[in-house]
Amino acid sequence: MEYGFLTLVPPVLAIVFAVAFKKVALALLIGIFSGELILCGWNPFTSVSESVNSILAVCADTGNLKTFLFTSLMGAFVILVRVSGGVKGFVTYLTEQSKRVKSKRMAMLIAYIIGIIIFIDGLLSIMFTGVVTRPLIDKFKVSREKLAYICDATSAPVNAIIPLNSWGAMLMGLIGAEITAGVISGDPMKLLVESLPFQFYSILSLIFVLFYILSGKDWGPMKKAEERVQTTGKLFDDGVTPLLNDSEGFDELVEEGKENKWNMMLPLIVLIGGTFLGLLVTGKGNLTEGDGTTSILYAVTVTLIVMCIFYTRQKIMTAKEFGDYVLKGVSNMLTLVILLVLAFAIGSVIKTLGTGTFLASLIGSRVSGAFGPAIIFILGAVMAFSTGTSWGTFSIMMPIAIPMAVAMDANILLTIGAVISGGIFGDHCSPISDTTILSSMSVGTDLFSHVKTQLPYALVTAACTVVLYVAFGLAM
Repeated sequence: MEYGFLTLVPPVLAIVFAVAFKKVALALLIGIFSGELILCGWNPFTSVSESVNSILAVCADTGNLKTFLFTSLMGAFVILVRVSGGVKGFVTYLTEQSKRVKSKRMAMLIAYIIGIIIFIDGLLSIMFTGVVTRPLIDKFKVSREKLAYICDATSAPVNAIIPLNSWGAMLMGLIGAEITAGVISGDPMKLLVESLPFQFYSILSLIFVLFYILSGKDWGPMKKAEERVQTTGKLFDDGVTPLLNDSEGFDELVEEGKENKWNMMLPLIVLIGGTFLGLLVTGKGNLTEGDGTTSILYAVTVTLIVMCIFYTRQKIMTAKEFGDYVLKGVSNMLTLVILLVLAFAIGSVIKTLGTGTFLASLIGSRVSGAFGPAIIFILGAVMAFSTGTSWGTFSIMMPIAIPMAVAMDANILLTIGAVISGGIFGDHCSPISDTTILSSMSVGTDLFSHVKTQLPYALVTAACTVVLYVAFGLAM
């Protein structure tokens, strides 16, 4: 059954309620219920039951459970590196001992570089960058909103540009399906690689972030956030409750001046190395075929075991104390996990309604080949923003956009780049996207502070992207 414009009701309600009342969980629940209300023929009682079933189905999925577990265990990781003195030791090493970081610009550059280096998984990139650089960023009075923007803008865009990960495998699979169907010819890997220069949104995101870091020319809500930190020292606005606040109630267990940078650096090395190894093992030697969530979960688990041995041998804490901190860290992440469950659930409901397919059908055959890539980017961006998922957008748009490009005689590589760029925009900006939620959490701010400061920057990037797709569409 097709629901037409009604398919837009759940995502619109969720986004409007989230922005208006700043109650994300409630907004997501309203979105889920409204979607089920439509699917159940406006029967409120059945809708409540199906809403609960949708949430339970998310929790029953093995892949989702691994994501929730990895996220929870990262909460333990964050607290342990702090109380062990690893965070302070790392910051002291960078700013005082090695004197490599002498300014806020350099501190932000480190966050930018780390975000690019950790290209194997978007969620890991966000968590890793936020956890590692937050203390450094705080020391130089950079707003948490600015760090969240850096984390978010260097996760999904980098994953798409450097496809040596599950993103690459997924995109090659979608392109390969069109080759198998006889719509286009060629090699999926070659076509994906050749389309990389046309992923304008991802490329421009990285360029704009670097520009704001080096120039310091912030504007709009981000400028106000930066001025707040510089003038008052407040890392976030009054009344803001961070999704993760690991600094309150957790004192360092080592004496002043005896903090050891390796209490943070060794666990980080194990975490990154373990993830790479996990991808190779689960992918049977092929990095792009590896299971990202499984690899990260195992890597975090092994890292915590190494941390337990490392910290107890230094007599920083006992094994019992270590276990207590793990439980405290996991409990700290409960709010975030609930938000992720609800975000996944509304995504499932929206998919069942066919929101993405309906939006794609609006294009029809009314677009010329020259403007096709620009329209495909805009539609993909709206779809991804509404649904909060880039992968879902890719899955819907790629089978539609490639045949459309062939029919309109549009450039195939430009079209593939437009599909990917549109999905990345939504993943980057949507308040119901898991990466947006995680970016807020990892840096210690709230979701709306992140969204309202990042969205103007992202919209400017998107506008420039549209101009490029129109220009290249006309030229090619």
